[in-house]
Amino acid sequence: MGSEIGRHLFSTTDFKEFRHYLRKETLRLAEWFSDGTFDKENGSCGLELEGWLVDLDFMPCACNEQFLDRVTNPLIVPELSRYNFEINTSPHRPGGPMLSNMHKELEHIWAHCCSIASELDIHTMMIGILPTLRDHHLNLDNVSALERYRALNREIIRSRRNRPLKIHIEGKNDSIDLVHHDVMAEAATTSLQIHIQCSPDEGVRHYNASHILSAPMAAVAANAPVLFGRKLWMETRIPLFEQAVSVPSFTDKHGRTVSRVTFGRDYARRSLLELFLENLDGFDILLPVVSDNDISNMDHLRLHNGTIWRWNRPLVGMDHNGKPHLRIEHRVPSAGPTIPDCIANIAFYYGSLLFCLAEDQPLESLIPFDVCRENFYLAARYGLDAVITWSGGKKVNLQRFILDTLLPGARTALIRAEFDRHDVEHYLDGIIRPRVYEKQTGADWQNLFLDNHGSDTRELALHYHEYQNQQIPVHRWSTR
Repeated sequence: MGSEIGRHLFSTTDFKEFRHYLRKETLRLAEWFSDGTFDKENGSCGLELEGWLVDLDFMPCACNEQFLDRVTNPLIVPELSRYNFEINTSPHRPGGPMLSNMHKELEHIWAHCCSIASELDIHTMMIGILPTLRDHHLNLDNVSALERYRALNREIIRSRRNRPLKIHIEGKNDSIDLVHHDVMAEAATTSLQIHIQCSPDEGVRHYNASHILSAPMAAVAANAPVLFGRKLWMETRIPLFEQAVSVPSFTDKHGRTVSRVTFGRDYARRSLLELFLENLDGFDILLPVVSDNDISNMDHLRLHNGTIWRWNRPLVGMDHNGKPHLRIEHRVPSAGPTIPDCIANIAFYYGSLLFCLAEDQPLESLIPFDVCRENFYLAARYGLDAVITWSGGKKVNLQRFILDTLLPGARTALIRAEFDRHDVEHYLDGIIRPRVYEKQTGADWQNLFLDNHGSDTRELALHYHEYQNQQIPVHRWSTR
């Protein structure tokens, strides 16, 4: 969760002092990797789901303060804009009924959010980009009332030497060019973020496999094809987020610029510590909020890591007893379209991850990182129609590859890991398989709806919301 900070104005001394503590905490982190301090448990899973608040005409409604005041749940927090909020869930142990337990918890929280929204005469929606959103909605008048977000905006613009953010996205038949003098365009993108705990020994494999699976996940969970009424990528969220917070930080071995929203520079090689060392040396500090806590709390390291938005992000967490653990946060999927779809996306990612980890030869040794990166952007642009490169340089149609290889592999891996067989069959065979086979992701449905009904994004949002309220998986939605 994005934590609040006490102030938003910083001095040169603040930056110097924060860097001092960040370096000390990174050294302590290195000790933890070498001396076995981390929890060695694998597989606990949680999620973050970002949502929208819309009025009765399905236009964005800047009222998350009133909404959150009534929700009164510490797991439901603000996001960058007043139009958005974020749901966090508790971690769930792997195996058994994990998937159905996550479904029940998320369903309960979402129902509460919907009830509170109804009292305010508004609606909640989960979708990658709200179709009725327009550029004029994204301004600093609508930033959430947290010091954190105002400080982030100011420091990002300062780090760009006050140069405006230029956004250019080309779709098949349309394109968009925007200029923003703040980071508010990032608020247009809402996601499902999947957290899986991993032991230090397994961290590298988890991290690398998550990168490789980013292409199929972008295609399977695509739900953001429309920005300001224009059909662009199947996952327009991906290029929009990257360009909305574009802060060039360093260059990789190929001379490519690595920014703060990034697919990454390379696979991890020996330890996830490599990523935190990269954080220390490669990325400027944005929020130099100095903490009085012991360095073992990792306050500075975790705050700094939270301002570097890798699509697959390593995290350091603490349990209730202060025992540290490692997680991989998979940030690729869009929010929505429904709770069953979200849990099915988690099942597919989790099962595919186990399937990849069970391979005798690590896939990262067979798929170069540059190929992995290219696969990701091809999938974000073309969805299930993308042709990607897999091991041995083999070109595969993503739709067929998911149906013929990843889905059977994920299914077998989850059952072998003693997940409830009914859950596995329900989410993979009953939701993911027909969604992929019929080629009806949330993005496909939105595109088809607009093809059949013209460019009325309000009508699109209305029908989307009706289906979402019924919690009907997206592959069963009608476009007529």
